[in-house]
Amino acid sequence: MGNGVREGQVDFKQQDAEPITTTHLPSEGNQEKKKVLNSLMSGALAGAVAKTAVAPLDRTKIMFQVSSKRFSAKEAYRLIYRTYLNEGFWSLWRGNSATMVRVIPYAAIQFCAHEEYKQLLGSYYGFQGKALTPFPRFIAGSLAGTTAAMLTYPLDMVRARMAVTPKEMYSNIVHVFIRISREEGLKTLYRGFTPTILGVIPYAGLSFFTYETFKKLHADHSGKLQPSPPERLLFGACAGLIGQSASYPLDVVRRRMQTAGVMGHTYSSILLTMQEIIREEGLIRGLYKGLSMNWVKGPIAVGISFTTFDLTQILLRKLQHSTNIER
Repeated sequence: MGNGVREGQVDFKQQDAEPITTTHLPSEGNQEKKKVLNSLMSGALAGAVAKTAVAPLDRTKIMFQVSSKRFSAKEAYRLIYRTYLNEGFWSLWRGNSATMVRVIPYAAIQFCAHEEYKQLLGSYYGFQGKALTPFPRFIAGSLAGTTAAMLTYPLDMVRARMAVTPKEMYSNIVHVFIRISREEGLKTLYRGFTPTILGVIPYAGLSFFTYETFKKLHADHSGKLQPSPPERLLFGACAGLIGQSASYPLDVVRRRMQTAGVMGHTYSSILLTMQEIIREEGLIRGLYKGLSMNWVKGPIAVGISFTTFDLTQILLRKLQHSTNIER
């Protein structure tokens, strides 16, 4: 990201004319603050739009991940249809409020952190102002995802609990926090944290790496500075497909550990959780349960997310640039 035209100070000179003063231009500190704020706002919007678009599929995937039922497209459709008939249309978005509470700060932090890590790594490796080489590109994405996951993990736990329980069990997000803290202890809010971090490193690293790589290849071969929105969607879809496929088993383990308290299981570690899943359901059917749905949901969500972030960034830069000119 951060692929908009960089705004620099232009020094206009005319013979026998007074030097043009530039005191009205924002200071470097203010420009950096605006850049960070833009990244936070763009990331928050990107996450909210993307997750809301795929919320019914996301909820269905989680319900299969935490159960021992065999996954198939037909069974997924039946589950969605039964949920619609028994609980109503909007029940397909149950837990989305918790998702928004989590994903808005998560996406804001992740995208903003990615921009900052790119800048830091660019300075360190001497690529300031240029596209990073592959390894720093992957590291920037991994660090961004890890930073966001560490700061927002309890919200992810709450979202998973709301997705797999009936309305009567938890009435709202605050109720989830209170009941978990009272009945299972505060440590439960971080159950599944280790597989989350282990999973987010390849997921975020490969997602950002793939998207940034496609944009660079596009610029090199087409001669265009910016890809079109459909091209951004395609690049983001490929990024989501690769990133989620690489980290999916850890995602299943994370969900099992997060929901163990309400699903009648006890999972003490990542390895033991994996062993139990494989023993009861098999390697592919267990650890990769719901992956085919993720191949539909994931690329759509990541494509929308990256595209929304980039286009919002470009729009905010244009608005700020216009404001500075008017001043």
